[in-house]
Formats: sequence, C-alpha cells, structure tokens
Amino acid sequence: MIATEQLRLTIGRRTLVDALDWRVGDGECWSVIGRNGAGKSTLLRTLAGLRESESGRVLVEGRALADWPLADLARTRAFLAQSRNDAFSYSVIETVLSARHPYHGNRYWEGSDDHHAALGALQAMEVADLAERDVRTLSGGERQRVAIAALLAQDTPLLLLDEPANALDLAHQVSVMALLAKLCREQKKTVVMVGHDLTLAHSVSTHALLLMGDGRWLAGPVSDVMQPPILSEYLQHPIDVVRHGSRTIFIPLESSV
Repeated sequence: MIATEQLRLTIGRRTLVDALDWRVGDGECWSVIGRNGAGKSTLLRTLAGLRESESGRVLVEGRALADWPLADLARTRAFLAQSRNDAFSYSVIETVLSARHPYHGNRYWEGSDDHHAALGALQAMEVADLAERDVRTLSGGERQRVAIAALLAQDTPLLLLDEPANALDLAHQVSVMALLAKLCREQKKTVVMVGHDLTLAHSVSTHALLLMGDGRWLAGPVSDVMQPPILSEYLQHPIDVVRHGSRTIFIPLESSV
C-alpha cells in the first residue's frame, strides 16, 4: 500500500531518519514510536505528501507520491493532523462533509451518498448528536472524534493518523483504536499512526516502526520490535513488561538517581 525507498528526513542540521526502506502492506496496522522530536510527525507528513523529503521517495500503491494527481491521492489516503485550528463557524456535519470533496467530481453540492458516509462516520465516533453544533464550541475530545469521523468519511484505503488518541478519555481511546484495528482486519484498510501509549499500540497494531531520532530506525511485527530492551533503547528509558492474560502491559521503570 505504501513504501519508502532510501528516505532521508532532516530538521536543520539534524538527521531524523536515514535510508528508510520500509514496506507497509494492505490490512496492516502500524504504530510509529519514538521520543518527542524523533521525527514521527515529520515522517507522517512526508508520507501524506505535505512535506518533501531530503532524499529518497515515497510510493503509494507502487506509484511515486509526486506522480499522483491530487484528486486521486485524496481518494487513496487520508491524514489526521496532530492539531488543528477552526477559524470558521462550521457545524460538525459540515466539517465532516468537507472530507467528501474528493468524490464530488463536477458536483458542487453534496449528494445523499456523501450525507450517508458523513452520518455513518459520526455515529461510529459517537458524536452524531453533535451534528448541528459549531465545531468551535466542542471540547478537545469531542473535536478529536469529529476529526476522526471526517477521516473515516473520506473512505480511503490508507489512513495516516498523528496521535489519534490525543485528548480522548480512556473509553474513547480504547474504542477508537479498536475501530482502527477492525478496519484493517475486516476491510483491509491500512493504518499508520503515531502514538505514545505502548500498551494500547501493542494491543491493536500488527507492526511497529521505531525511530531513534538520529537517523536510526527499526521496523517489524510488534512481537519482534516491541521488546523491552529494544524499546528501552529507542525511548531512552528503562521499560519492563507484564503479562496479564492475553494482554501485554508496558511499564516505565524508575530511573536510578
């Protein structure tokens, strides 16, 4: 679905990611993990086509990102930013309907199919009752769920999400992540997301990409990559793991002073 070839990302004189050769298949759910400033958001924006890499390239469905017409790309990948600023007084339903623009073609107004997709996405995010509310009056968690609803309404095979659990309460963190895993499992959508909750990431992801922030990286199935010694090195903090039934729980250890 998406791949990189010898991708190199820098900020100023600092190399974040170097020589990233990475393949993400249909139906896979990837978590991108690393310390603050390791390049996670920079990578995701590059994958979405919102930032150019210093070298190397990104391919979507085997086609270089630069060769995609924007309308076709918008029907293939959706991107959830880490933060947003609502400058205008749009209603929730109008906000979600805006994600249907790539399917309008020569139509100016939304059709019944657009409204059906938008309402279904709002229901999936449990915010259908807020459809007529001004987005600027929502709480942070409500606004995040509306943003994810818009991403779902865009109905693309590839979903790129920067901290989708941001501002969500515990119950909605679990439900949103479970929904993303279900989309991968049942609809063969591909998810690449940034997150900081190791336990939550491990519970829903099939694969993980670890970024060290100095060019080094490691990618593979969660069972291989999300091991305490490896995570401890990449996060630069000692990590232990506890097994509770079928769950794997990651615990940060106290550092010796």
